[in-house]
Amino acid sequence: MTGPEHYREAERLAARAEQHITEDARDMRIAEVTAYVAQVHATLAVAAATAINDPSPVAEGQPSWAAAEWEKVAYPMPPHGGGGQ
Repeated sequence: MTGPEHYREAERLAARAEQHITEDARDMRIAEVTAYVAQVHATLAVAAATAINDPSPVAEGQPSWAAAEWEKVAYPMPPHGGGGQ
């Protein structure tokens, strides 16, 4: 998985975990485990973002394809396609 993919998966799993927060102990266990997995993906996304933005000794910066993928995550299009890219 790429960094942006980890980020999106973390968002998806966090939302799923939130759906399982109820009074039922089984649901709460699902929420807890799902939140843990979401946290792993979020941590990997941060690691990828940090690593790819680490300046090279020759000042090459991050590759353009990586910047484009992170831009999609950082600046998603508004709902209903209005504005943005």
